Amino acid sequence: MDPGLILLVFLAFLFAWLLNRVRRFFRLGTMGYAGVMIVFVIAMLAIWGQHVR
Repeated sequence: MDPGLILLVFLAFLFAWLLNRVRRFFRLGTMGYAGVMIVFVIAMLAIWGQHVR
């Protein structure tokens, strides 16, 4: 398995944990939470795709 991919998964879990704490602070709805996660996933895949090439 690619070490970059493992790091990406770790960062995703860390981001999700942080986002959960921020969401409680800002009282984001489910749609806001889902939107932020989708943007994060797309950004991470784009960064990983650039790294692989």
